[in-house]
Amino acid sequence: MSEKTLRDDGETIGLFEPLMVSERSPKRRALNDLSLELATASTRFASSLPESIADALADLIRSMNCYYSNLIEGHNTHPIDIERALMDDYSADPEKRDLQLEAKAHITVQKWIDEGGMTDQPTSPEMIKETHRRFCELLPPDLLYVEMPSTGEKIPVVPGEFRDRDVEVGRHVAISPGAVDRFLERMQKAYHPAGRIEPILASACAHHRLLWVHPFLDGNGRVARLMSYAMLRDALDTKGLWSVARGLARNETEYKRHLAACDAPRHGDRDGRGTLSEAALADFTAFFLKICIDQITFMEGLMKPDRLRDRILIWAEEEMRAGTLPAKSDTVLRAVLLQGSMERADVVALLGVTERSARRVTSALLEVGALQSSSTRAPLQLAFPAKLAGRWMPGLFPEE
Repeated sequence: MSEKTLRDDGETIGLFEPLMVSERSPKRRALNDLSLELATASTRFASSLPESIADALADLIRSMNCYYSNLIEGHNTHPIDIERALMDDYSADPEKRDLQLEAKAHITVQKWIDEGGMTDQPTSPEMIKETHRRFCELLPPDLLYVEMPSTGEKIPVVPGEFRDRDVEVGRHVAISPGAVDRFLERMQKAYHPAGRIEPILASACAHHRLLWVHPFLDGNGRVARLMSYAMLRDALDTKGLWSVARGLARNETEYKRHLAACDAPRHGDRDGRGTLSEAALADFTAFFLKICIDQITFMEGLMKPDRLRDRILIWAEEEMRAGTLPAKSDTVLRAVLLQGSMERADVVALLGVTERSARRVTSALLEVGALQSSSTRAPLQLAFPAKLAGRWMPGLFPEE
């Protein structure tokens, strides 16, 4: 359906104001403090990791982010199955295969974000559409429709196109389909703030307001979380090393309770000056920022050099005893952990063995996924495969 034919009921933009927690709010000072704490924690964590380890970790975090974001939607695809999908190894079970394709689509979109693919701010209507298009165009047909609760009718979801009909989400009746563009244009103007604190607060506020507009028939939750991810990446230069999605999924009930509370009208003259409750928006923002800080703290604990090294080397010793890895594999891993990367030619001198024996060790570590290399002559670097994350980074996601 052409956008010109969509019904616009003429709703006023003020219906979803305030878009930000104002400086006048009694809760704003605490939010400012949380924003600065988050900025400090994010910078500290990013600067603590060697570039080679940070790059490998960012790849794993994409799988983690995808796993938890889809889990919130009731789709459980373990990161090991996600990793298999990235290597085009799909399940024979059609339903499981569909979920693997969904996960691969999510990771593809996040990689596009991580590589600077967005040509405008994440809250622009064009980038919101593009995020949805890139995600949905990779989905299998069975995941590209919604079933209307009242009639059972199956409505196709068109990648990158705003909805052409009315929708209800819980008790919230979304704006008319023809009004979506107007409301998103207002969001773009509101969520392009300057300064250090405002962009951080905007990542939380925009999260709810996009869900309130509910621009698509389906996929709004994933798009909102990817949008906030992109906003935080821009505002904090996170380098993709942590994700709010894990924290939201682990606190799903509270997350959804806050989102529902933000739909409520303001409670009296002391609750801001907009149509919706500013206090509820402030509470959600505080919840969102605390989740971010908690996830950075969690990741910092996992990545402490001494602890990470000990977990990896204990794993290597066990694998050598079991015969899965050749002797002296732990020596190579220890060197890579200390140096960040290692030239293949240096392995011979490090181990004091023949070139053939050294190649046997490195090949085994590459095959098991502990190391990675962009080519047969490129340096060896640490990898973080999902299948080893349970041992190397316990708690990152559930065991299979």
